Amino acid sequence: MILTGFGDEVSLKHLIKAQKRLVQSASYKSLERSPNLIAGIDVAYTRDGLFGVAGIVVMKFPELQVVEEVVEKQRVCFPYIPGFLSFREAPLMIKAFRKLKHKPDLLFVDGQGTAHPRKAGIAVHLGVILKIPTIGCAKKPLLKSFSMPEDLKGAAKPIFLEKEQVGWVLRTKKGVKPVFVSPGNLITLEETLDYTLKTTTKYRLPEPIRLAHQLCSQVKKY
Repeated sequence: MILTGFGDEVSLKHLIKAQKRLVQSASYKSLERSPNLIAGIDVAYTRDGLFGVAGIVVMKFPELQVVEEVVEKQRVCFPYIPGFLSFREAPLMIKAFRKLKHKPDLLFVDGQGTAHPRKAGIAVHLGVILKIPTIGCAKKPLLKSFSMPEDLKGAAKPIFLEKEQVGWVLRTKKGVKPVFVSPGNLITLEETLDYTLKTTTKYRLPEPIRLAHQLCSQVKKY
């Protein structure tokens, strides 16, 4: 059993059932149109670990100009459990998203999408709840069935789960570690790769996620 911050106990079996319901509700189809607004979302934690800060940055696409920034801070109410990150961070992210005045057409999430042991990463969770296209972009993998791409920008290799491709290992910049990208909801594997590259400039991470990380990291200091 897991003790949450509210004093409630939940089991891993219950969380897995919840993840399966989310996966059943997710859909992977081509975007209906090219996005006009894209966003990135991330969560950082205060040094004492008691509070989480969600930061979301909305940008024009393809110009990558910032049009809105939102932060939301609240006490952490769920423990960190590998493979179940969405139950810790998604409620805070959703709260931040619902404060936006400019709703994005595509949301980049710092974390996994389908490249997850149960295809239920946080980008899947958010995409289903918010009913928008999402891409998961993580700095580290949860799955091990992949090979590394060559050291060239745009080089990519598939990530597999039981012989099914669920994501990409993508080199966004020569000479740096790759990122691990996968669809969350309402987008295809191929589009996930395409839009990640289109939103990456001179840094390792796509601009929406990079700026969202900067935003919440600054706010957590106060």
